[in-house]
Amino acid sequence: MKFLFADESFSFETLRTTGFASYGGAELGEVLATAAAIKNKDESSWLTSWRATADRVNDLAERQLAAGHRVSAREAFLRASNYYRTSEFFRRESPTGDPVVKAISSASRDSFAAAARLFDTPVEPVAIPYEGTTLPGYLFLVDASGEPRPTIIYNNGYDSTLEESYFAVAAAALRRGYNVLAFDGPGQGAALREQGLVFRPDWEAVISPVIDFALTRSEIAPDQIILFGYSLGGYLVARAAAFDRRVAAIVLNDGVFDFYGAFAAALPGFLKKWIDEKNDRAANRVIRMLARRSTRIRWAINNGLWVMGVESPAQYIRMTKDYTIADVAGSITCPTLILDADNDAFFKGQPQQVAAAIGGPATLTTLSDSEGAGEHCHVGAMSRLHQEMFDWLDDTVLTPALESRARLSHRA
Repeated sequence: MKFLFADESFSFETLRTTGFASYGGAELGEVLATAAAIKNKDESSWLTSWRATADRVNDLAERQLAAGHRVSAREAFLRASNYYRTSEFFRRESPTGDPVVKAISSASRDSFAAAARLFDTPVEPVAIPYEGTTLPGYLFLVDASGEPRPTIIYNNGYDSTLEESYFAVAAAALRRGYNVLAFDGPGQGAALREQGLVFRPDWEAVISPVIDFALTRSEIAPDQIILFGYSLGGYLVARAAAFDRRVAAIVLNDGVFDFYGAFAAALPGFLKKWIDEKNDRAANRVIRMLARRSTRIRWAINNGLWVMGVESPAQYIRMTKDYTIADVAGSITCPTLILDADNDAFFKGQPQQVAAAIGGPATLTTLSDSEGAGEHCHVGAMSRLHQEMFDWLDDTVLTPALESRARLSHRA
């Protein structure tokens, strides 16, 4: 699906940003005006235009808040947060210590925090204990009653952020009676930008402390904890669920069986051979040549070096081989919804591999191009995604839990 830009990556990221309009994360007119000032494949004009829009909308929110217009301010802060996130997306040449990346990322977080303080439902910033430090998070609650409710733990992907969680799942969840606990893990959002934590393949070491924290909260029903994996999060939560039995269900948006497979499908055979043989000098030269020609490859490699904490493209691609559920899929026993995008540009065919490999009950659902939901993570069709996801959760987690409690009450 081409959207406003011929370049595949510019098109996809613009669609991703615009798709959050369903939950107040964008305004179509603002997107169109912003895109009109961006030259195709020009990453500098991308940053400049999106940042200018974000600054303008954030200033508008500040004025509305000062005037006492809470709803208008909240809506504008939400859009500004999303636009700031979008603006720094392609600035990945040397992001570690980059003052521009730091400033824009901070602005995205600050705008969202300002919006969260104006929500009609409780939103609590949380710090989740993790290996001698903490992971930043938000706990989105349906209401202030303290009643234990089914709760979704939102897990970022390769490039998403804690603040994006509201548009990706939390807004839809709250409407349906589900709490959401969202966090930035190693390699993600503020955990990467502020603490320098990088990705790790053994994601159970991340999710288990998050569940430990969740179980300290009386608002979270301990038998109705659901993991939601966004993009590469589809691998991360599947891996974690293979080890932690406290999970009632997992939702993979989309299913990811093998991270390296995304590269293997795109790289020529001789280059894969060089990478395997650790002929890095030759491999890196070819990878950088390919990156100069392709926005998608350039961004993927540069982002990977950052989030994995390495310097060599060949080394980074080898590291992705550790991100597979091939050896643990059979240990995933909880009910699993595996979403598949008709036209997934990154993990085509992998949801089917996941469905065939896991040990528990699996539901594989493909959302199609014909309904506008065929792109990776179904960007541009968030409402359609959430209908499929939450209807399944209602039937799989919520209804059985209610029936079980009714039986126990009857026996008592």
